[in-house]
Amino acid sequence: MAGSVNKVILVGNLGKDPEVRSMQDGTKIVSFNLATSETWNDRASGERKEKTEWHRVVVFNDRIGDVVEKYCKKGAKVYIEGALQTRKWTDQAGAEKYTTEVVIGRFKGELTMLDTRNSGEGGGGDYAPRERAAPAARAPAARGSAAPSWDQPKPGGDLDDDIPF
Repeated sequence: MAGSVNKVILVGNLGKDPEVRSMQDGTKIVSFNLATSETWNDRASGERKEKTEWHRVVVFNDRIGDVVEKYCKKGAKVYIEGALQTRKWTDQAGAEKYTTEVVIGRFKGELTMLDTRNSGEGGGGDYAPRERAAPAARAPAARGSAAPSWDQPKPGGDLDDDIPF
């Protein structure tokens, strides 16, 4: 095998507001805890069960870090792509400690906000995406208006001619 892959994809919710730190050279590091959950029905009791895993995410990418800092709050749902990285350090008592984190590097990784809420817990602060109106909620276009009607095909055209298969 020629090479290896270290890629993690997670969809989950922030456990608390992100933490922002700066390194000595001024580089910003944003970190947060991400909860992923799975649910199932217990075969023996029929009871609904849930298991939550917590993942430590560290962002070294400046643009992604800015988005997380400004718009991601506790409870926000996000999609992330990163790589696993294990760090080792020595605590104050002299004991060696290890932690494994999902790292979104300077030139690798991705974060997509999945929430559409405008306010409240996990509402994403100032982030307010445009929501699409359902077709039934749109007012029909008046005859002769400049706005096209998405409910009726344009006159003189047959859509079947444009399909390549």
